[in-house]
Amino acid sequence: MTPSARFATVPTPPGPFTVIVGADGAVLASGWTDDAADLLPVVHRALRPTWVERADRLDPLDAVEAFVAGDVSAIDAVVVRQRSGPFLEDAWEVLRTVPAGEPDTYAAFAARCGRPSAVRAAANACARNAAALFVPCHRVLGSDGGLGGFRWGTPVKRWLLDHEAAHAPAPVG
Repeated sequence: MTPSARFATVPTPPGPFTVIVGADGAVLASGWTDDAADLLPVVHRALRPTWVERADRLDPLDAVEAFVAGDVSAIDAVVVRQRSGPFLEDAWEVLRTVPAGEPDTYAAFAARCGRPSAVRAAANACARNAAALFVPCHRVLGSDGGLGGFRWGTPVKRWLLDHEAAHAPAPVG
């Protein structure tokens, strides 16, 4: 357990966005809520703080505001800390390589993870992601192109995908 952490919230077009960071500044959890208590249950028990205190400002929120302003790559360098088994931890790292504006299907994401037959495991990695936005699980869609699920609701996911499509750099190649 992490002894303490801090949290802060900023407004975004789909709603308030809160981030919880550990003492080292790494994101432990984030999502579209104004209540840090909504985020604590998704933090792995080995990382879950015993208490959190409100901060006026936290560095990862600068990246969120830049993202909202149109710099969809601003979230890429934010340090995130999540724990689970090897597949989930690897899958979360792989999620960070899915380009903004170019969403994957769950099958393509499983293949990107090196396990093309592990579509359910890939979907589980998205469902268990504690660091929404910074680990962009919203960039994974159903095989039929449908939105699939999203912890923060499909309207938020739709906004994120539309925002990234409008602001993503043109693909290279």
